[in-house]
Amino acid sequence: MADQPARGYTIDELSVGMTASYARVVTQEDVEAFAEVSGDHNPVHLDEAFAKATRFKGLIAHGMLGASFISTVLASKLPGPGTIYLGQNLSFKAPVRPGDKLEARATITEMKRERKQVVLKTQCYVGDALVIDGEATVLVTQT
Repeated sequence: MADQPARGYTIDELSVGMTASYARVVTQEDVEAFAEVSGDHNPVHLDEAFAKATRFKGLIAHGMLGASFISTVLASKLPGPGTIYLGQNLSFKAPVRPGDKLEARATITEMKRERKQVVLKTQCYVGDALVIDGEATVLVTQT
C-alpha cells in the first residue's frame, strides 16, 4: 500500500492478505526521546561504555520503540485511522541499533467480520533480518 488512506478502511473493505508497512531510520535522538517519554533509562540504550560491555557490544534501541512502529502501520495505514488495538503479542528476535532502518509490516491473516475485528501478522525487519515477530488483534471502527 503506497499511500495512507484519508480515512480508515471499513470492515467490508478489508480482506485476508492485505498488507502495509512503515519504515524509518532509528536515531539515537529517537532512543533518547523514547527513554524520556517511557521512563526507561536502561543504560544499554543510553550509555555507550556500558552498552559496549554487554553481549550487544554497543547501544541498542528499546524493543518497544521498534514495536511502536507496528502501531504506526495499524493506525495510519491498515486498517488505518480509527483503529483500536485490542491485543498484541511480540517476540524480540534481534536488536535494533541507532542508524538501522527499521521496517514494520502488518498483514491481515484473519477476519472476524461479525465482531468488526481483524487479526494481523506483525513483523519488523532491519534489512532481511526479522527483529520483531508478533500478532495483533484490532477493532475496525470505520463504518
